[in-house]
Amino acid sequence: MKQLMLGNKAVARGLYEAGVCMISSYPGTPSTEITEEAAKYDEIYCEWAPNEKVALESAFGACLSGRRAFCAMKHVGLNVAADPLYTMSYTGVNAGLVIGVADDAGMHSSQNEQDSRHHAIAAKVPMLEPSDSAEALEFAKLAYEISEEYDTPVLIKMCTRVAHSQSIVEPGEREVPIKPYEKNIGKYVMMPGNAKRRHPFVEERTKALTEYAETAPVNRIEMGGTELGIITASTSYQYVKEVFGDSVSVLKLGMANPLPEKLIRDFASKVDRLVVVEELDPVIETHVRKLGIQVSGKDILPMVDEFSQNLIAKALGGEVHAGRALDESIPVRPPVMCAGCPHRGLFFTLKKNNCTVLGDIGCYTLGAVQPLAAMEMTLCMGASIGTLHGFNKMLGSESEGKTVAVIGDSTFVHSGMTGLANVAYNQSNSTIIILDNSITGMTGHQQNPTTGYNIKGDPAGKIDLESLCRAMGFERVRVVDPYDLAQCDEVLKEELAAAAPSVIISRRPCALLKYVKHKAPLIVNEEKCIGCKSCMRIGCPAISMKNGKARVDSTLCVGCGVCSQLCRKDAFESTAKEA
Repeated sequence: MKQLMLGNKAVARGLYEAGVCMISSYPGTPSTEITEEAAKYDEIYCEWAPNEKVALESAFGACLSGRRAFCAMKHVGLNVAADPLYTMSYTGVNAGLVIGVADDAGMHSSQNEQDSRHHAIAAKVPMLEPSDSAEALEFAKLAYEISEEYDTPVLIKMCTRVAHSQSIVEPGEREVPIKPYEKNIGKYVMMPGNAKRRHPFVEERTKALTEYAETAPVNRIEMGGTELGIITASTSYQYVKEVFGDSVSVLKLGMANPLPEKLIRDFASKVDRLVVVEELDPVIETHVRKLGIQVSGKDILPMVDEFSQNLIAKALGGEVHAGRALDESIPVRPPVMCAGCPHRGLFFTLKKNNCTVLGDIGCYTLGAVQPLAAMEMTLCMGASIGTLHGFNKMLGSESEGKTVAVIGDSTFVHSGMTGLANVAYNQSNSTIIILDNSITGMTGHQQNPTTGYNIKGDPAGKIDLESLCRAMGFERVRVVDPYDLAQCDEVLKEELAAAAPSVIISRRPCALLKYVKHKAPLIVNEEKCIGCKSCMRIGCPAISMKNGKARVDSTLCVGCGVCSQLCRKDAFESTAKEA
């Protein structure tokens, strides 16, 4: 029976039907729902790994055992997993191995725009690129056929719009092919002698896959008008069809690597003008130019941000739709930390002490936003600690007493532990603050190795952060409650003054977790409030000013009490007193 299905859910369904037995992933928008949806199938073992490298290595172990496996991540996660990926290209697979990577053109929730097709080209592995949910399901199944036939890992490239949009799919049945494991040192032990013999196999495989791409069902020509021919893929294909319909001819490429040659030449010979429409980098366009074919692309289309129907229409002479204007303008609503966010009190304390804060990837990155504006650097997952070490090594006493790194519990496990080991080993006088909110917050409340629960919410192994930090060589490990501003201030001052590496663990569960019980919301006693706006300094969305007085939105307030600690007039009172 046909169903309306989210792109990521369709991938999960395809994995189920393909007989996948294991999925190991690290959450990252816009890829997260693939693994979450797959976890709903009891037949598939699913897990959240500490990071993408570990996830891919675990999936590789599963495929080596003879069971089909999958690993999902976002585009920057593929950078972390690149090390095993590039060598898996040499070893090949036993049972099929597929890696789902979701690019985030437009940077809706990412620190950069990255085109993952470059990884496929550099690693010399095939990549499929669906343009809707139906293709997401079918391409997931096809990827395993390609993986096992050509002895290769296969990448499936999603993007935000395909991953998070819905279209019609037709689910099928599940089949579980299993292969025996056979010892093969020459194939799987990548020491130089063996790797040298495997490299020619990779090159021959690429030639075979290029031949396959010429007639692959995922690459197709849709002939229409011949004045304009468009080569496109992914969500750009949908935009092209919406703008031009059958008035132009389209070569729709579902296989992003390797790209066909004869098929492109044949298509180019049938149209008067050839244009490549692809988001971000000119991967297809560069390939076409290397074939000696005259083509337009990035000379008329941008290399940044997402495309849209109107953007393509303006560039290629299609009909531009003005749309319908709203009767009223909508005010800009920049992202802020939630009411009751445990990170707010800690960042307020850091700002109060004029600290230089080197940050990391997570919802706490919003500590850089006004009015807190307490974070000065964010690079990539886990980079805060290593950056702090180098910063303090160079500036010494000039920075040691006022510079800290902040990193979330999930990010710390992902890639912060090695940075912490470097601080302990090479002894910089650095203070690291682990923001332990008991969950992976930014991607939608996924469990991690510090929470004590697995992907299904069942009890699991739990890392004790205090013991871990001490085992890594830190004698000074402190725990604070970020709702207690006096405690945070006292401990921060002490650790910054200490002439030794130290760790502060700021521990308070995320305010949005379902099991967290909140206190009654606060209310402002207007007779006591003098309108000094001290409470506004924490940037809580539950607090506003009206008629010169502070006001609390009871639908947002969780009664954390941070604001009341800033009020010299004790104007904040609990509504529980009125009950």
